[in-house]
Amino acid sequence: MARGERPRSAEQRREALKALYSQVSSCVRCPELAATRRNVVFGSGDANAELMFVGEAPGAREDEQGLPFVGQAGKLLDRLLAEIGLARSQVFVANTLKCRPPSNRDPLPLEIERCRSYLYEQVALVEPKVICTLGNFATKLLRQDDTGITRLHGRAEVIAVGWRVVRLYPIFHPAAALYTPRMLETLREDFLKLPALLAMQAPEQAAELGGSEEPMDGMSRQQGGEDSPQAPQQAQPGERALLGSGEAQLGLF
Repeated sequence: MARGERPRSAEQRREALKALYSQVSSCVRCPELAATRRNVVFGSGDANAELMFVGEAPGAREDEQGLPFVGQAGKLLDRLLAEIGLARSQVFVANTLKCRPPSNRDPLPLEIERCRSYLYEQVALVEPKVICTLGNFATKLLRQDDTGITRLHGRAEVIAVGWRVVRLYPIFHPAAALYTPRMLETLREDFLKLPALLAMQAPEQAAELGGSEEPMDGMSRQQGGEDSPQAPQQAQPGERALLGSGEAQLGLF
């Protein structure tokens, strides 16, 4: 797909996501991961979601089912979404890696680098207003910075992720809060800020400033506290394109 000819309509982006899945499903960029995975975990959700979550890598259950966040951490994610009036089907969920590392080890830097372009394409096609990074790996990758999640959680900033300028909003990974009440409360407090972030006007895009053929990676950084809330923008009929349940085998619904 040519950088200057990105699909614009919701239906075009939906179809482009399906085509990207076909490419990712046969990926062998990381020989060890390709040899040990059961399924590529591409991502799932609304192809035109305003809110996108990015985690670290698939676990055993995700690898088995081909869907992200289907274990206990996923159930907590669903519960927290419900508390702010959202459902999983209204957001898009993906990981920095599309394949499970053996024995759930940490992703290797080379693996993250090889998989980076797939995530950037997903962001460019979904066109979210807000990206929530879940935990350290996703936060460091998308910010192109080594600052840890403990310092950054709950603080939004306007930043370029690949070709898309978004409000990046780091929060703790739900898995870290499963058995720690204090961290669960922190995670819940950070979730409660999401509706206000989603109500803000989308950040200005590079295409509106003349376009860019190369990923911008971390440009335009600005703390979210500088922003002032705007009235929510209502989607027009036909603008949202929820991937149907018949495409669950593609890792999308």
